[in-house]
Amino acid sequence: LSRGKMMVLFLGSNIGNFDPPQAAALLSNIRAALDPGDTLLLGLDLVKPEPVLQLAYDDPLGVTAAFNKNLLTRLNAELGADFELDRFAHQARWIEKESRIEMHLVSRGAQTVRIRGANCTIAFEDGESIWTENSYKYYPEDADRLGADAGFRAVDQWVDGVGRFALTLFEA
Repeated sequence: LSRGKMMVLFLGSNIGNFDPPQAAALLSNIRAALDPGDTLLLGLDLVKPEPVLQLAYDDPLGVTAAFNKNLLTRLNAELGADFELDRFAHQARWIEKESRIEMHLVSRGAQTVRIRGANCTIAFEDGESIWTENSYKYYPEDADRLGADAGFRAVDQWVDGVGRFALTLFEA
């Protein structure tokens, strides 16, 4: 019984939340599950000018900051921590040589935090940060390498009109 051709969709630039070795392993695992002729449609968030990235990850309404600080809220609720949210500032950093945005929560002053559920106490210095997330960005031509390293052949690519996102179709 033939299953026909299969297409895997991995959209929304989610691959950017994996560091390069993890992204390569994920794509290799996807390739291993596919038969020759099956396809993968992969979304990539592209490198943009730094001001555009900063605005996206440190928006004026504070949506991303609230999302980032929610990690501390959850630690307080789920592990009995005593983080004071207003004592941490959200910060987005563009690390050009790594092609990634890093999200941090920066301590506003020296402070000590207890996480009862983990039986630990952490002393923060003023300006010390908790590194909470990475979001890797790509150039359109990076897609060919990503796919080829995992055993795919690039078939076609579509980049939006302003060069912010790309979809690449690969064949196994």
